[in-house]
Amino acid sequence: MIIKYGSTKKVLFLLLAVVLLLQVGSICKGQAFRPDEWIVREPGAFPLYPDPAVGDDNIECIALNNVYEGLVFADPIEGVKPHLATEWEIAPDGMKFTFKLREDVKFHNGDELTAEDVVFSMKRLQTIGEGFAYLYEAVEDVKALDKYTVEFTLSEPIGPFVEMLVRLYIVNKNQVMANLITPGQYGEFGDYGKRWLLTNDAGSGPYTIREMELESHMLAEKFEDYWGGFHENAPNFIKLIATGEPVTVRTLLARRELEITDMWQPMESLQAAARLEGIELTYLPCAQNLQIMLNTKRAPTDDIHFRKALAYCMDCETVAEKIYLGSPVSEGPVIAMVPGHKEGLETYTRNLDKAKEELKKSKYYMELDKYPVLLSWIAEVPEEEKIALLFQANAADIGVKVEIQKKQWGQVIADAMRPETTANGTIMFVGLHYPEAGSMLKSRYHSSTCGGWEQMEWLQDDQVDMLIDKALGTVNKEERFALYAEVQERLVDLCPTLWLVDQAEVRAYQAGYLDWPLANHMKVGGDVACPMLGTFDYFRDMKVFPDKRAALLSK
Repeated sequence: MIIKYGSTKKVLFLLLAVVLLLQVGSICKGQAFRPDEWIVREPGAFPLYPDPAVGDDNIECIALNNVYEGLVFADPIEGVKPHLATEWEIAPDGMKFTFKLREDVKFHNGDELTAEDVVFSMKRLQTIGEGFAYLYEAVEDVKALDKYTVEFTLSEPIGPFVEMLVRLYIVNKNQVMANLITPGQYGEFGDYGKRWLLTNDAGSGPYTIREMELESHMLAEKFEDYWGGFHENAPNFIKLIATGEPVTVRTLLARRELEITDMWQPMESLQAAARLEGIELTYLPCAQNLQIMLNTKRAPTDDIHFRKALAYCMDCETVAEKIYLGSPVSEGPVIAMVPGHKEGLETYTRNLDKAKEELKKSKYYMELDKYPVLLSWIAEVPEEEKIALLFQANAADIGVKVEIQKKQWGQVIADAMRPETTANGTIMFVGLHYPEAGSMLKSRYHSSTCGGWEQMEWLQDDQVDMLIDKALGTVNKEERFALYAEVQERLVDLCPTLWLVDQAEVRAYQAGYLDWPLANHMKVGGDVACPMLGTFDYFRDMKVFPDKRAALLSK
């Protein structure tokens, strides 16, 4: 059994969160927060750990993209572009990358951001080995050539290395080092500042954490000395709230106490909200796939024929047409809009004859009553219950019993740590960490990522690992994409996952007083170049108009 990269982080942090809650309740900076009309509020699935060496799920990526910054930036419309790095050079052999930094960047405490902070951030991430650390396994060395020049040396070529750097969030070395707890598991670095960064930040992004109440909300305020500046109507505050319950979300929208919904709301709830004056829906073609992850190490889904039987009986068309409207049926492991997706891949469509054929080949065929399929769905995503019930009904068509269990997100994460606690099937949305097929393939199916929420299949297939590693080490894009295609073909054959739909993300938002550039872009038929986790919710680009909000409230 392989457990690596963040397999224990959530349970340890949940325990620590309880201790901190008992000790301090919440941590606030400065004066007590007074409600401010210049605010954008959005719900999400907590817990939220805003530490760049720990966070990696959707709500954490939203927080990280607003509080911290990277050398490059994933703009949803323009794609990956320079950010803290103004320019870079790549050695002919693809083994060295040299970046020149901006010279006018301040951290939230006033310290200047330099190459030493970049070096520290990479080494800290690699040492802790959680969050997005898996992206940087091939970084052999990183050093500051001077105050504003940093050099990365790789142990082997990585084709999409620059794109991967969108997930290297830079922390303030001095601030983290001043807040170590010793002794700790990282030797001279104690706990590497992990406990402090639960409720504080050491970033340089447009917003700085003002209040962090564990398991409840994160409030951040505008960083006035941000090098990129702000529009005069940019939000002064942003608030991420731990709620996704549809009735609560609709109520908050109606009271103008929520500006944007999360992506998990039921369509009927969103449509009801859109009937309120000033509220509109936006449709964002995000790179997220709705899947049912099948545990390949637990009976009966350890049997390939049993898995294929489930794949052939699942009605993906109903998911696309009645549950997630506007979301196309998936075409395999990589979302169709992502560079490196293999077109024309033969996948599974509902065919009960084929399903029964495969089931008869399964070693469990004569004992189906002894091997029910345990299926988990995430409580914070209400629409998943409909998927669970549909899967249960479809499986019954071939004589397979499905037992459904509703789980809180934190419990799903904890259960994903070991194959024996991972359900036979888990309904899950997965998305990009950087804009290429290798992102999904590595985080989802490489053996090194077992033990975390992104791979509850426990696949551990040597050929898949080899092909993924070979692809990522191929600098030539055409050759790299050909290897991605081989991986996708192999995965379809192994059938560790039921790939349902490529999600069309639908959000309700306060169009009457919130100007959201991305939503405006989509209204006029625009496209999305970088649909990664957290990139749609970059609050600095938004504008709020309190007078318009007041007018809506007065009606």
